[in-house]
Amino acid sequence: MSQPDRLWINVTLFDGLSAAAEPMAVAVKNGLIERVCPMSELPAAERAGEIIDAQGRVLTPGLVDCHTHLVFGGSRAGEFEARLEGKSYEEIARAGGGIISTVRATRAASEDELYQAALPRLEALMAEGVTTVEIKSGYGLTVEDELKMLRVARRLGRERPVRVVTTLLGAHALPPEYKDDADGYIELVCNRMIPAAAAEGLADGVDVFCEGIGFSVAQCQRVYAAAKAHGLAIKGHTEQLSNLGGSAAAARAGALSVDHIEYLDEAGVQALAEAGTVATLLPGAFYILRETQVPPVELLRRHGVPMALATDANPGTSPIFSLRLMLNMACTLFRLTPQEALSGVTAHGAQALGLQQQIGRIAPGLRADLCLWNTSNPAELAYSVGLPTLNQRMVAGEPA
Repeated sequence: MSQPDRLWINVTLFDGLSAAAEPMAVAVKNGLIERVCPMSELPAAERAGEIIDAQGRVLTPGLVDCHTHLVFGGSRAGEFEARLEGKSYEEIARAGGGIISTVRATRAASEDELYQAALPRLEALMAEGVTTVEIKSGYGLTVEDELKMLRVARRLGRERPVRVVTTLLGAHALPPEYKDDADGYIELVCNRMIPAAAAEGLADGVDVFCEGIGFSVAQCQRVYAAAKAHGLAIKGHTEQLSNLGGSAAAARAGALSVDHIEYLDEAGVQALAEAGTVATLLPGAFYILRETQVPPVELLRRHGVPMALATDANPGTSPIFSLRLMLNMACTLFRLTPQEALSGVTAHGAQALGLQQQIGRIAPGLRADLCLWNTSNPAELAYSVGLPTLNQRMVAGEPA
């Protein structure tokens, strides 16, 4: 076997699904993981371009934030303050607030302004070990403004050492110019927005907000059909506020993941299991909205549905740019185990993006996106919040 470029020895390994019971070694060559073996099986004279003695530190796959809205204009801190001072959501919306205020600010911003605003949000995630991030559009709600957001997301991936997956979320909300004409807007999304995003190579997938305050199951199914016709992956915001059967419909359409799912029932969970669809939990929105209906974690476990975990970073319902905090919230609010939470931002997060054959685990042949942490216990990553625990972040085998 040829000499690897880098070799980590004496690591406490979390491979994306479980922790190894003994000290391990991981070899990387040409940006890929070449070998994973116990230290007891490593030849004493093993050589490499660089040997890193982890001294018992935890090595994990690079973290995956599989659901974010990092690109947006403006701020809704004033609305946050107004809610806490007693104003209702309806009062704030009547005064021009809510999602439409973000739409207005996003439409008014240039691509460069959106890029400069999104960059520190992305860098905050990277500083905590994120090596892959999904970024959705959804605050433009016109063909050109949605494409503008996607172009910014693509630029972020080009100009920073992070893999960016882009998702067109045109069916996020009804824009003011389509008031009382949801079907007309869905026609725009299907017939103009999706084809334009696909033609320019700006979107990897398409998402919808299937909810009483969003779009119906039938309308979402039209979007799914258009996405599939253009070779784009499918995802869904489903069962966040009520149970419309949106998760089962998305699963039947071949969705990679359904996200939020607080109101998902057992029939919906069974549909996910049968389709191999990932359930993505978003504790940040649950926390900010002070929800009380928790996702059906025990049902998901019972039916063997993979659980991913993400920040849902957005200006309104989850203005949180810390995936490490989500690990803690998933454990404290949803009662995930630390191992389940860590799998949710590695192996299962990758699966939620359809990238499980490329990233998310430490296994031969996968891309060497890796994080070395200043702890000997993987549970520490979900247990503590705010400590600068990251020791080394690698993207395709190179320090980043």
